[in-house]
Amino acid sequence: MAKAFKYGRKGITGHLEPAERELLRSLFDDVISMLEPEARANEDPLAALVGLDTEAREPTDRALRRLLPNVMKNDDDASLEFRRLTERSLRESKTGALKAAALGLDKDELVLTPADAGHWSTALNDVRLVLAERLDIRDEADAEHVHRMQDWSQAEDVESYLALVYNFTSWLQESLVQAMLQSLEPRR
Repeated sequence: MAKAFKYGRKGITGHLEPAERELLRSLFDDVISMLEPEARANEDPLAALVGLDTEAREPTDRALRRLLPNVMKNDDDASLEFRRLTERSLRESKTGALKAAALGLDKDELVLTPADAGHWSTALNDVRLVLAERLDIRDEADAEHVHRMQDWSQAEDVESYLALVYNFTSWLQESLVQAMLQSLEPRR
């Protein structure tokens, strides 16, 4: 069973069982595949090099829209322009964090540097955003319904399984954030 992240002399540490590591690796890989942009045959290499994507569009997948939202609610043109200027680098940044966190899954005992902790926090947050969208969490009542699912033996369908995975990643992220906050406190 997973152990919550803790801050101590070694830094931020945590423990995951092999099945938990494989679950997280699979989740990270799924989100990475969502974020990888489609290859374009006639893409301008200079634009790609500086991070521009002149063909960027608002994603049709709701979960991907949650990861790559419009920046201005009432101005579609400005949001599209901003997306074209920033989306490629945002995708690369998120993918980098997910890949960096996945690298740490090769060890039984996780020992995170501050940079590692940042990657893990970002990766877990992005996984949770996707799961929340797949579970259709829109308000506190929806979240409460999902949080009621706590027993793996009761997972009978995809929704209950996703709810358990969402709760596990939420717990893991919460313990990580608490450890990160502890690491900022002055030592006594």
